[in-house]
Amino acid sequence: MPQYTIDEEQLTSYAAHLQEQERAPQTIQKYIHDLNALQRYLAGKPLTKAALIGWKEHITSIYAIATVNSMLAAVNSFLAYMGWPDCHIKALRLQRQVFRDPAKELTREEYTRLVCAAETAGRTRLALLLETICATGIRVSEVKYITVEAVKAGRAEISLKGKVRVILLPAKLCRKLQKYAKKQKTASGAVFRTRSGRELSRKQIWAEMKSICKKAGVAASKVFPHNLRHLFARCFYRASRDIIKLADVLGHSSVETTRIYLLSTGTEHQRHLERLRLIR
Repeated sequence: MPQYTIDEEQLTSYAAHLQEQERAPQTIQKYIHDLNALQRYLAGKPLTKAALIGWKEHITSIYAIATVNSMLAAVNSFLAYMGWPDCHIKALRLQRQVFRDPAKELTREEYTRLVCAAETAGRTRLALLLETICATGIRVSEVKYITVEAVKAGRAEISLKGKVRVILLPAKLCRKLQKYAKKQKTASGAVFRTRSGRELSRKQIWAEMKSICKKAGVAASKVFPHNLRHLFARCFYRASRDIIKLADVLGHSSVETTRIYLLSTGTEHQRHLERLRLIR
């Protein structure tokens, strides 16, 4: 059975390969992070199929299935790059999700409370950030594409994963963002910036959103950028009933990905069952 080793030179080369493939910086960072986790587990021992199976069992006892599979995907990508297919390891089988966990779902009412809390605290940038992500469905990594030019045009061109899509910005949001940019003396480029003029990072956006939770009376576990994207998807679908168009707006390659955003909670499903009136 072949035995391999992972060293820093290989990881540096692999990271450069991912950059050449135009993978997102966050993706590259995550893949290297997962490979470093595997390195720590091996602790100098050779990389074998048996060792990978042991690591898979180890991380399965710690993380959720989706997280485990994402880590395995990173390792398998590296193995393919190195030409070590004999060590390829299978992902865990994940049963198709039927219901959404209501404890993790951000409701429209909670979203409104977050925006109001930010405005009351005088944190205009945070309030507009919440509204911009939720009203457009953009990813946190796409906030940088909300520029002064895009706001004036009422549309933003987003380039991600080798694809370019155009999103329309609501007129009311454009007016609010234009007013904010003018007040901040931002004539061009990204609307959302730090005090020093740099674009807000993903980490900073996360931290700002978490900081308003207590004041808004919303569980911190529900407040993160992607949950605003999910709320947008649910509201958009209820208004249009067009999942194909929604997939295009969100930038999904597969409608199956979009479908996950539209899962109902167990409570909603229970109400649907009651309306069937099939019990005498």
